[in-house]
Amino acid sequence: MASPTPSAQPATDWNTLSLSDYAARVLASGHVQRLLDLCVEEDLGTTGDVTSLVCVPEADSAARVTARLRSRQPARAAGLAFVPLICAAFSKGSCAWRSAVTDGASVEPGDLLGELSGPRGAVLGIERTMLNLVSRLSGIATLTDAYAEAIRAAGADPHRVRLLDTRKTTPGHRLIEKYAVRCGGGYSHRIGLYDAVLVKDNHIAMATGGLEGILSELKTARDRFTLQFVEVEVDSLEQFETILAAEQASPGLVDIVLLDNMPPDTLREAVARRDRAGSRIRLEASGGITLETIGAVALTGVDRISTGAITHQARSVDFGLDAG
Repeated sequence: MASPTPSAQPATDWNTLSLSDYAARVLASGHVQRLLDLCVEEDLGTTGDVTSLVCVPEADSAARVTARLRSRQPARAAGLAFVPLICAAFSKGSCAWRSAVTDGASVEPGDLLGELSGPRGAVLGIERTMLNLVSRLSGIATLTDAYAEAIRAAGADPHRVRLLDTRKTTPGHRLIEKYAVRCGGGYSHRIGLYDAVLVKDNHIAMATGGLEGILSELKTARDRFTLQFVEVEVDSLEQFETILAAEQASPGLVDIVLLDNMPPDTLREAVARRDRAGSRIRLEASGGITLETIGAVALTGVDRISTGAITHQARSVDFGLDAG
């Protein structure tokens, strides 16, 4: 079987973008439009909103109404930047959206997030997809904010110890879910398999030459691909020492070492060994990170903490869209 052709996609460092630029880049990618095309198909089919066609007389369907989106719980807002595209996809431009807050804002119960105005039938057709999307993304932003607050509460600086997401996202929703992480104060790890090297335990187990063989191959990685970074996962200090030695022999070989499922004492020892070696490798803690443990991990001196929980364990925020 022939090897897959390397992706031509540029390795964008999404973390250098402002939140508004991040949203603009997501919108420009066409990713949200492709999702919304599917949303229209799955919700309206070829017939349309039959309930609205039955309940709202055709003579009244074109009458314009305004519906207000409000929060029913404390939350961090995310996904509002995509609502105008939802309006365009579902109503062919007959509906308009006016935001009352911006993505990343904190909201309380009763707070107004924005107003949706347009023909009655079109507003009813937009309602569920808009709520699903904004509620889901705001749930991710809210949970991310809680993890960042746990870092602050422990006395660590969340801007020095970066809180990162992972690839544990809903299939097809990765860009918008990673955008939601940014709305909550977190940062983006690699976007996909195409933009960074992350050598994990299964790669090491399957490699012919083990970790040492992979390290020798990494010397040519940046010549073959356009990469954000090169990262290697280890689950022991012995493996970490192997990488430290290789990096000292070939500076710049590895940018980041992921310290997998290590307790705080072991993480501190890894930081101390890195510092004694004078290495510029950044250290990332991952595995088993919870709201209860992240504070202690942040105080060990690691540079990064990654957790899939902020995306795959997030619960949708309770938002409501009410007319009148």
